[in-house]
Amino acid sequence: MNGSLTWQMLRDLKTSEFTQAGDKWHEVSARSASDRAQVDRAMSAKLRETQESDSAEAALGRLRRLSRNFQYVQTECGLVRTALNGLAGDLADPQNQLKQALEDAASLNFTVHEDGSVSYPAVKVDDLTGKKQEAPGGSSTTGSSRLPLEPPGLGSPGRQSLYPGYAGFSPVNPNAEKAQDVADRIARAVRSAREIDARYAKTLNGLRAEKGLDVTAATLKDVFRDTADVRSTAGMHLAESVPEDKSPAERKKWWDGLAEEQRQEYLKIAPDLIGGLDGIPALVRDEANRNYLPVLIDELARQGGDDAKTKLDALRMIQDKLGESSHPPMFLLGVGDEGNGRAIVSYGNPDASRHVAAYVPGLGTKLDGDFVEDTMKRAHDTAKGARRIDPSSAAIIWLGYDAPQNVDVMTKGDAQRGAPAYNEFMAGLSATNANEDPHVTAIGHSYGSLTVGTAAKESGGIPGVDDVILLGSPGVDAQRATELGVGKDHVFVGAADNDPVTHLPTKGESALAAGPALLFGGPEGARRANDLFDVGNDDLYFGKDPASESFGAQRFEVDKGPRMVLEAGKFEAHSHYFEPEKDRESAANIARIVGGRPEEIVREKHR
Repeated sequence: MNGSLTWQMLRDLKTSEFTQAGDKWHEVSARSASDRAQVDRAMSAKLRETQESDSAEAALGRLRRLSRNFQYVQTECGLVRTALNGLAGDLADPQNQLKQALEDAASLNFTVHEDGSVSYPAVKVDDLTGKKQEAPGGSSTTGSSRLPLEPPGLGSPGRQSLYPGYAGFSPVNPNAEKAQDVADRIARAVRSAREIDARYAKTLNGLRAEKGLDVTAATLKDVFRDTADVRSTAGMHLAESVPEDKSPAERKKWWDGLAEEQRQEYLKIAPDLIGGLDGIPALVRDEANRNYLPVLIDELARQGGDDAKTKLDALRMIQDKLGESSHPPMFLLGVGDEGNGRAIVSYGNPDASRHVAAYVPGLGTKLDGDFVEDTMKRAHDTAKGARRIDPSSAAIIWLGYDAPQNVDVMTKGDAQRGAPAYNEFMAGLSATNANEDPHVTAIGHSYGSLTVGTAAKESGGIPGVDDVILLGSPGVDAQRATELGVGKDHVFVGAADNDPVTHLPTKGESALAAGPALLFGGPEGARRANDLFDVGNDDLYFGKDPASESFGAQRFEVDKGPRMVLEAGKFEAHSHYFEPEKDRESAANIARIVGGRPEEIVREKHR
């Protein structure tokens, strides 16, 4: 702790000098970035194109070293700038507290001394007989927890009283308590400023480069540590400016209003603060999450445990996919380790596309290898199919909530918690899409259809959504398609005959009362399988069967799928809707709806 900082220094401090110095460091950072680009794109590239010799290779080696030097200067100077801005921002609060205390002291005619103690004048007070008595002035005790005139204890020598006129008693000056409050506030402000000063001094000293530093690949890895140090020190300053409690439209306005150097601070220093923020443009979220992904991977690697390993393996798989070529291109719109894991991936830029679909997965989904290999592929297949209808199409997989992991814990709770988050995400898409009137489709598969249905029934419905697709649904907590807010002609349903989830009986029916073993248990389950396929009953686990005539949606053709194998707990028909290799007609119908040609779907009779 820096004990040399006084209240006078804090009072007179010009925090603008820190930000002005930060601007100078930013200029150096920006020049280094420009110089690095010149080395890489002009000098090195030209040399590779025109020269093939040992001397050319030696020159390229020196240019690579120069590029690393510029990269190091660019990053480290940017970190210094962020730290200085954070220091200025963090010191503003204790400085304001100090100035308010000093103003209060002046208004009360108190005197603040060099050591922070506060003197107060004598004052006339009334005794119990109504006569005026003079209460003497005095001085507060700096940082004391006891008022200067507070009685030491009942009956003790020196006890003071409000009863003047008696030997050993004198009136209490009401200014004493006020002066002590002012002194305590001054002490707290200085103590807080000293702590801030010490914290930033340590971080800034850590950014000091040694003379003659050779910037190697190992040195660049140290930048990661420096970035983490600056984030831990200045992160609160950056976080305070993020409008988390605002609407996605207001967040976009905030982001658009930032200077480029401010945006770079968030992208480089605190990418997790904006990577999952609805209302931030997709390109920005993608860059932020790509920057944050190695940090999250490193954190999970240090945690240990089966759950962390499952998420860690999945994130490494996502990282690998981000490094591969993808058509349409892959955008990482969100990632996190909370709950069962979070991942939001778009195939195609959702801000530039005229047609955008956001798919909510369901039962058993979590951030694991199956999610990366299978669930993400469903969004990829949807995007590819829709782009054959209209090249300006994108499809998103939205794992922004915790889906139930097995049927025996399947309640409405997860959907009710997930629906508001989904609606906020969709509002963000509306705020950032560059098209005047984009066509947006909400897709819910399995339990995800309940989440979409719950979101659609919230006040105002799902923001910006034109069409709703329900696949393999156990019900959406609605009796009619008209309850979903887009009109029954814009609610589309795919339900395979051999998909048991689309036949789940209500909670009150005897088949479900037999428990999950009836679905997945041995010979007894097999003998009673027909109880699950009560096709004459159009009430499902979560309301009316969306594929039924009484629900009133548009049912499209899907393959009936493989028959369920109860003994093995396999019901593959539940997972084939998106895959053209396994259900060509279903995938084509989904693509037609997402791509803006719902009139071309192949229809199927209601149940």
